[in-house]
Amino acid sequence: MANAAFSAGDSPQRTRQAWSVLLVSTLAFTVCFMVWMMFGVIGIPIKKMLNLSATQFGLLTAMPVLTGSLVRVPLGIWTDRFGGRIVMAALMAITVPAIWLMSYATEYWHFLTIGLFVGLAGGSFSVGTPYVARWFPRNRQGTAMGVYGAGNSGAAVNKFVAPVLLVAFGWAMVPQVYAAIMLGTLVLFWLFSYSDPAHLVPSNVKFTDQLRALKDPKVIKYCQYYSIVFGGYVALSLWMVQYYVGEYGLDIRVAALLAACFSLPGGVLRAIGGVLSDKYGAHSVTWWVMWVSWICLFLLSYPQTDFTILTVNGPTTFHLGLNVYAFTALMGVLGVAFAFGKASVFKYISDDYPKNIGAISGIVGLAGGLGGFVLPIMFGALMDFTGVRSSAFMLMYGVVWVSLIWMYFTEVRRTPVMGSQDAAAPAAAR
Repeated sequence: MANAAFSAGDSPQRTRQAWSVLLVSTLAFTVCFMVWMMFGVIGIPIKKMLNLSATQFGLLTAMPVLTGSLVRVPLGIWTDRFGGRIVMAALMAITVPAIWLMSYATEYWHFLTIGLFVGLAGGSFSVGTPYVARWFPRNRQGTAMGVYGAGNSGAAVNKFVAPVLLVAFGWAMVPQVYAAIMLGTLVLFWLFSYSDPAHLVPSNVKFTDQLRALKDPKVIKYCQYYSIVFGGYVALSLWMVQYYVGEYGLDIRVAALLAACFSLPGGVLRAIGGVLSDKYGAHSVTWWVMWVSWICLFLLSYPQTDFTILTVNGPTTFHLGLNVYAFTALMGVLGVAFAFGKASVFKYISDDYPKNIGAISGIVGLAGGLGGFVLPIMFGALMDFTGVRSSAFMLMYGVVWVSLIWMYFTEVRRTPVMGSQDAAAPAAAR
């Protein structure tokens, strides 16, 4: 469908429309993601104000992620049926009042409840992905979705903007400014986006017909992959500022800046992941992403440790642990890997389900979002239980092991050895 639409409109006007849709949609997604990650910064003074435990803080940061995940499937389906332009505009309009009301919350349950409505902004991913993909031919859809997915860098934008507002005016100013930014972005999106009736699923197709492909076990596997590269990205983006503050005793502005070293490449470089996925295939990129993530998480998992060895000259104490510079460097590498992985998983989807991108991306996005909801809560619970902050990375390390084993038995054993001349053919076939 996307191929036909694009080839039929090979004119300069059609090309301009396609790029306009891609750019303004990416802007909208960036702002939505910035709003979605708001608690990653303002949650720190709220935690202090309400005297929250680590588990309660994890739940606070995760509440917007919950609704942003649950709405992804219906939003993806509605995008197939009604078009991305109207669905995206309606979604942004609904979130503006909730964002503004956040500044008036005073009790823990206020933040949890309003956070559910603010979290609707996170569903924008499953709207924009099929919307922009259908404006481009299939051999460029990975790149287009990668550029759009770079809107994940809104998590980094949040870490640049929110601390400045927080320190200068207090945390309550952050949601007020974000509500104004969302409203302005809505106006820009509506003015510079377009609709194409050829991109809609025919009206005689039922929701159950669109969801039928979800019985395919490959979709469950893609959900597992995405729960790591996206769910892990969301969870760590929410968790890292307070991790820096607690582990290294940094000021919140410095902590947010260093945390952006993970969030920024984890969002912006998704576009490069899309290009690599188009060139080398979804499987090859995802396979190496998992291995790089596994190595980084293994090193990040090791807690600050002092141990004493009895030598012939008496006891000698050694310290083993990552300093702030090594930790930030590893987080940056992990962010790059997650960025490539987010793009490669959706390349799988555009290759295998070209006529049902909306519904499939919705369910895979749901899995990733639920990972982003569950993981911060588990991070907090593990820290309350063990007292070890790096237990968050231990958990992620185990989850990556699951995907590596699953990928090996379902894909690698059926694929020629990586790097061999024969490996190029299966990659190109994808």
